[in-house]
This record gives sequence, structure tokens and C-alpha cells, in this order.
Amino acid sequence: MPEAAEKPSWLNRTVLGVGLTSLFSDWSHETATAVLPAFLAAIGAGPAWLGAIEGIADGLSSFAKLIAGHYTDRLKHRKPLAVFGYAFTALCTASFGLATHAYHVLLGRAGAWLGRGVRSPAKKALLAADVPPNAYGRAFGLERLMDTLGAIVGPLTALWLLEATHHSYHKVFLWTLLPGLVAVACFLFLVRERPIAARSKRSFFHGLQALPIPFRRLLVGVGIFGAGDFSHSLLILYASRMLAPEHGLARAASLAVGLYTLHNVFYAGSAYLSGWLSDHIPHRKLVLAAGYAIAGVTAILLCTGTHSFWLLAAIFILAGLYIGTEEALEDSLSAELVPEEQHGMAFGTLAAVNAVGDFISSLLVGSLWSAFNVQTAFAASAILSFAGAMLILRLRTHS
Repeated sequence: MPEAAEKPSWLNRTVLGVGLTSLFSDWSHETATAVLPAFLAAIGAGPAWLGAIEGIADGLSSFAKLIAGHYTDRLKHRKPLAVFGYAFTALCTASFGLATHAYHVLLGRAGAWLGRGVRSPAKKALLAADVPPNAYGRAFGLERLMDTLGAIVGPLTALWLLEATHHSYHKVFLWTLLPGLVAVACFLFLVRERPIAARSKRSFFHGLQALPIPFRRLLVGVGIFGAGDFSHSLLILYASRMLAPEHGLARAASLAVGLYTLHNVFYAGSAYLSGWLSDHIPHRKLVLAAGYAIAGVTAILLCTGTHSFWLLAAIFILAGLYIGTEEALEDSLSAELVPEEQHGMAFGTLAAVNAVGDFISSLLVGSLWSAFNVQTAFAASAILSFAGAMLILRLRTHS
């Protein structure tokens, strides 16, 4: 069987290289992110500065992904762009170690996230080019799994470094250069670039128009789901508030962080398992639609306003399951629906739609929670999640 012959080839040096790069890069910037709020407070910058830093950095990253997606399809070699992006992110993150004012952090974070945006479409296009289409789910799922492991190890490393350096934030930030540069080396020496015969010569807007209709319909489903897919920092806030009456504020905050760690463990596991499942069933879209439906169920459970620690644990587990499924399957379904020579543009556009969704959802759910109550906020999220699932189920794919 040809499929059996292809099976061993999916876990190759490129898949391993991209996975290890994601792990070390995330380890680097998540270590910095964990201590960033405390560092800003120590230099006299409040929540407004943190909000501005994160907002500007996220906006720049989304814009960079869209533009880089277009240009990566025009380049003869995509790999140097990705290597540059990883190196720039590592250097800019470590630059926090030299910061003495909030605007130094703003410049460093903006640069780091610009690097993330530049490298993302090229990285995903290189990954898709070096695995057979029947293994897209496993390849993208493994990349998400490794990335999430970095996100789990990062904050733990930050806690250890703070103890080891007697709470020297600058030393913690400078340390992040080590995993950051290991990430660059992994990409440089392990990831292969497969030659692609056709290179896009289209303008940016013609490139957008040339994306296949099934992929554009996928973007509509992703966008509608995304408008209800609230930031999971809201989950930490929700758990803290619901547990405070019984456990007190300090204990509730600690329990909420513990639940979020549990969330990340299930997020990591589901990214690979959902990708693996999607490679072994006739229609990959079914797994993505199921992930969106789990998000709807999670939102309905949040509407209960529960004070039960165990129900909150179940909510955090479900949230981890759907976010892992969503990320792995949106990428692998995009790779399946779009010709190889347009992969950069497709991944850039998908990232931009997700960024707009993140912005709308955090605004929508946060505003409804403040103006009305948790029931109204998460009911809106549930409706949008189920609507997104229905649109994905109606997609016509090549499978």
C-alpha cells in the first residue's frame, strides 16, 4: 500500500526541527512573559502600560503575518526568513534585561512579536512542504504539542530563576537568550527546504483573491468561531472570582493558576491527538467542528457560574482540549485546501483572521460580562462557537 510506505516519512528531520524550534522559542519568551507584569510594576509601570505593550505587540505580529505570508510565496527560499524571525525574537526578548523604562520593554516586545509574525507563515509552509498530505494533522499537531510544552516549562523556569538570582528580573530576561538561540540552531540545522517549481508573482490583493473558495469559506467559519473564542486569561479571572468566597482571594488565585497549568497539559495532548485522529478519518473537518462544539459546551458550563472546584477543573480541561484541536486542525485543514505554492499567503491570512477574532472576542465577552453578567457573556460565546462548528461541517473539502 502506498499509504503504508508513506507513514514512516512524516516524522522526519523537518518535523522534528520545527517542533524543537517551537519548544525552545516558546520556552524563551514564556519565561520572559511570566515575570513581565512584576518587572513592570517594579519599575513603576502599571496595568495600562502592560495593556499597551501587549496590544501593540499583538497588532504588529498579526500585520507581519499577513504581509510575510504574501512575500514568503514569492521568495525562492523561505528558510532564511524564518531563521531571521527566530533570531530577531530571541534578541528582542533578551533585550528586556537591559530595560530601565517601560518604553524599552515596549520596543523589545514589539520587535519580538514582529519577528514572530515574520517567521510564522514561512515556518508552516516549510513544514507542510516536507510531509505527505495524509500526515498534515500529525505534523501540525506535534508542532503545537511541542510549542505548548515550551509554554508549560517557561513559567516554571521563571520561578526557578527568580529564586536562583534572588529576584533579579534582568538576569531572568538575559537567560532567555539561551533557549532562544537554541531554537534558531534547531531551525537552521534540522529544517529542510523542498524546492517548489511555481512561485507566486501576484500582487498582495491578487494573492488574496486567488485563494481557493473552500479556504475562504473556512476563514468565515474560523472568523465567526473566533469572535466568541475569548482569551483564556478570562478563565483565570473567572476561576479566581468563583473560588474566592470559599477559599479566600490569595488561595483562589493560586488554585486558578493551578487549573490553568492543567488546561495547558490537556492543550498540549489534544493538539497531537486531534491531529492524529484527523489523519485517520475520511474528513478532517469533522475533528475541527467537534473542537468548536466542545468550545460551545465549555461556554455553556461557564454560564452556570459554578463555585465547584471540580466542575471548574472540568471546564479548564475542556478548554484545553478545544484550543489544542482548533490550532492543529485550522493549520492542517488550510494546508489541505490550498495549493502548496499559496501556503504562505494562506497561513498569513488565517493568522490575521484569528487575530481579528481574538480582538473582537475579548472585547465582546469582557464587555458583556461587565455590562450584564457571566451568563450573557458566555451565552454569546456558545452561540458563536456552535455557529462556527456548523459552517465547518458544511465545508466542501478534497478529502
